[in-house]
Amino acid sequence: MGKRIKKIKKIRIHREGTNTLLFGFISIVIIAAALWFSFDTKWPFWIFVLIFGTVYAIAVNFYQCPIRYLKVDDTDKIVVAPADGKIVVIEEVDENEYFHDRRILVSIFMSLTNVHANWFPVDGRVKFVRHRNGNFHKAWLPKASEENERADTMITTEHGVDVLCRQVAGAVARRIVTYAKEGEDCYIDEHLGFIKLGSRVDVFLPLGTEVYVKMGQKTVGDQTIIARLK
Repeated sequence: MGKRIKKIKKIRIHREGTNTLLFGFISIVIIAAALWFSFDTKWPFWIFVLIFGTVYAIAVNFYQCPIRYLKVDDTDKIVVAPADGKIVVIEEVDENEYFHDRRILVSIFMSLTNVHANWFPVDGRVKFVRHRNGNFHKAWLPKASEENERADTMITTEHGVDVLCRQVAGAVARRIVTYAKEGEDCYIDEHLGFIKLGSRVDVFLPLGTEVYVKMGQKTVGDQTIIARLK
């Protein structure tokens, strides 16, 4: 099984970026107007508009908040990508903080050009949410998952399987937002949180899980089916 993509019904700006984009737009307009009226030649104006217009367009894409729906009749045991990005890790690891056994780790790296909203990877109930302070290594490095600042959300499926979703800060990212609340039911198609700037999301799955993605594969949050639980 690979990507299952349904047309996005609605795209809006994420609330985490509303103020940033508003003040950024106002600043660009004011500076552009000053350049236009301050110089007889207009090349400073056009250079400014080209550079900062491009930066602003990237920021708008970054702060998109797509409303997506997985086009699958039965989401039982399905694991979807919690983020847009690229698969950078698929391996068995020793997870000694919560599970104290071996798990399958699937990691998705989000670049600055990706939407940075995060989705719940499975249906279930939030067992706990824990935030850990840490370093800010480059997000694609293996040690980033354990040493970087992160937020861990443990989800228990209706079959009693625990799935850990870890939001990891990167070298530039300095804020992780998690909307998941302990004890609440959660579902695929719902937003788990948001990470500002380059970062990654890890999903820890039990051994025996059938993984559908490959290294380097592009993912679409809430649309790419990355695995099926045993």
